[in-house]
Amino acid sequence: MADCVVRDWQGKEAGKASLDLKVAKESSATDLVHRAVVRQLAHARQGTASTLTRAEVAGGGRKPYKQKGTGRARQGSIRTPLRPGGGVVFGPKPRIYNLAMNRKERRLALRTALMSRVNDLVVVKDFGAGLAAPKTSEILAGLARLGIEGGAKVLVVLDAPSEVVRKSVRNLEKVKLIAADQLNVFDLLHANKLVVGEAALAKIQEVYGDG
Repeated sequence: MADCVVRDWQGKEAGKASLDLKVAKESSATDLVHRAVVRQLAHARQGTASTLTRAEVAGGGRKPYKQKGTGRARQGSIRTPLRPGGGVVFGPKPRIYNLAMNRKERRLALRTALMSRVNDLVVVKDFGAGLAAPKTSEILAGLARLGIEGGAKVLVVLDAPSEVVRKSVRNLEKVKLIAADQLNVFDLLHANKLVVGEAALAKIQEVYGDG
């Protein structure tokens, strides 16, 4: 169980919150989280790379030159991998990179990754409060008030982010906004700081707290 200080948009303390999630055993946590990250990155691969084998390259219906008397190595086709423009030996073909991992393991890895970042967690009561129109500079100023250094990679987790907040954040290269029900292991581990809305924290406890 972790106790967190809740801050308002001005950076002042506004209460307390707790997060209690079951995590993996210390002996297996590293392997579990690693497998979850590898699986996520593998699923992000398109798998569309493709090359032509010598059977698929156009041409090559006749022998390039006679078998003997040229002083050159014998050739039976211009489609051979030994010639420019020929086929590719053992080249990539479209494939699926998906890796299997059961649902309980995935949820356990997610909870373990989140609880491992508790020290980098900043809980905010009303993220982007007072934003009537998209304003990127106000988001930067708000993050600074929360004690987050400029240039840090920040993951913002909100329960139901408004369109104004979405548009204010999307131009920031190192700030990523996701909904509380879209948590993933890679984003949790990749960010330097996690900024979580108070409502999002309750949502996370509700969705992932059942074990």
